[in-house]
Amino acid sequence: MAQLYARDVPLLRPPGRTDLLQVLWCPSEHAPDSSIPIELSWRTAADVTDVLAAPPEPFDADEDFYVPKPCVLAPEQVTEYPDSLELPAELKQQITDPAPWRAAGIVVDDADPRELYDKALSHAPGWKIGGWAPWGLTDPVPRFCVACGTAMTPLLTIASSEWHRNSTSWIPYEDRLPGASDDSWSNPPEITVLDANHLQLYACPASGGHPHTVLVQ
Repeated sequence: MAQLYARDVPLLRPPGRTDLLQVLWCPSEHAPDSSIPIELSWRTAADVTDVLAAPPEPFDADEDFYVPKPCVLAPEQVTEYPDSLELPAELKQQITDPAPWRAAGIVVDDADPRELYDKALSHAPGWKIGGWAPWGLTDPVPRFCVACGTAMTPLLTIASSEWHRNSTSWIPYEDRLPGASDDSWSNPPEITVLDANHLQLYACPASGGHPHTVLVQ
């Protein structure tokens, strides 16, 4: 599913002397909840001496869109903010008031100015390391490690799409160049994930970055 090097992603923060995160999933749904099993492996790149020239392909998959198409990442560091559902009451009131937006010269929908915040300023869409979790189908739910009870933090988000041209804040630099794709939705790996079209993996800080559980939001 993904292979990430610490040298490319400063926020990865691998445990110990490891510098490589490999994420694998089974492209078939499994009972009882029709979920897709996921395995995370922290490794040290220098210890991998026998690298396959052609990684094996899955011999079976429930759906073609459960198998990602190979692509190379071009990481970009962005600044994002919590989902509006996670903001304190005072800040929630501020972003729902159109007056401050207009005073800053920003055109907002008087019916729901919070929509601009959620789409253009808060959590970035698509695949990302760390950052803030997206919510919407449910209210924010604290995630605690099942082994030690420590509050967990987002490690990796895997999404069905990357960005939408209606929200220019999140279009990568490489897709703003002349000749770049003009598709409304961008989905480089061409996969579809279940559960609100994104999969959220959490890590327990007390375990040195090792996720004790994999949670689907």
